[in-house]
Amino acid sequence: MPPASTPARRTAVDVTALLERGRTLATPVLRAAVDRLAPPMDTVAAYHFGWIDAAGNPADGDGGKAVRPALAVLSAEVTGAAPEVGIPGAVAVELVHNFSLLHDDLMDGDEQRRHRDTVWKVHGPAQAILVGDALFALANEILLELGTVEAGRATRRLTTATRALIDGQAQDISYEHRDRVSVEECLEMEGNKTGALLAASSSIGAVLGGADDRTADTLEKYGYHLGLAFQAVDDLLGIWGDPESTGKQTWSDLRQRKKSLPVVAALAAGGPASEQLGEILAADAKSSDFETFSEEEFAARAALIEEAGGREWTAEEARRQHTIAIGALDAVHMPDQVRAAFTALADFVVVRKR
Repeated sequence: MPPASTPARRTAVDVTALLERGRTLATPVLRAAVDRLAPPMDTVAAYHFGWIDAAGNPADGDGGKAVRPALAVLSAEVTGAAPEVGIPGAVAVELVHNFSLLHDDLMDGDEQRRHRDTVWKVHGPAQAILVGDALFALANEILLELGTVEAGRATRRLTTATRALIDGQAQDISYEHRDRVSVEECLEMEGNKTGALLAASSSIGAVLGGADDRTADTLEKYGYHLGLAFQAVDDLLGIWGDPESTGKQTWSDLRQRKKSLPVVAALAAGGPASEQLGEILAADAKSSDFETFSEEEFAARAALIEEAGGREWTAEEARRQHTIAIGALDAVHMPDQVRAAFTALADFVVVRKR
């Protein structure tokens, strides 16, 4: 799904190298932070990050896409600072992101993440909760230990983003058993749940590098709308994604009754497919579980969503949010290669398959 707004020519950027740079710079500090945790939380966190397997043996697991640390390191360069200035911010946002994953997997009942069992499935719900809490505390420690004015500003932005993220998860859960959710409500929820932390990721390195609030706010606008594009693509993958790529079950969002953008847009579209979908989902909301549902029943719901236009609307929304994100960069002075990297990361978000 290439972004419709992508200009014919872009400055060539190796996105894989950009993501790997963020991961390489952040990982040693991230590991050192996790090592501070009391046993067995240090081991549980190491399993979650893919550094060890369930038996405690070293592993080379899939650590995720690393978009957030890449953005944090890149944003430091907006100010002319070295990318290393953004490392504490990169680590902090990665810790908050993984705090949310640990809790979300438990609340959503997800048994698989990154092609292996989730923490709560292996180590139990209590450890998933405790380690998530510990990672959030570590995120603030990593920033505040810098002892600078800029670190205090960065921490305020990160904690504000974290509160919004938690608001978004609460909204997401509350929507699962509602018959109807408006498109506006869904976008607000996804802006909180995904947009807020990507906004912080896009600005935190710049703040640590001494950027003023106007610059930081504008970079946050880029990240917020990038987050909405990111989540729109996630919503598409949550229904139609290949499990081999996503590491989740087929029809994963439908199994969890999520009112994601394709579902909400399809219900709002009107027409026979929309009405039929609404009747089915209203009945689903009264069901205690989906254990007895066949693959064909989930496939039929996905087909109705697509027939009603939910799939295409969501793909177009991802492109629209991508365009807004790229446009926000025009208001910030930065080196051309940094601007090109921000643009390339935005392009990556809307064409990924996992």
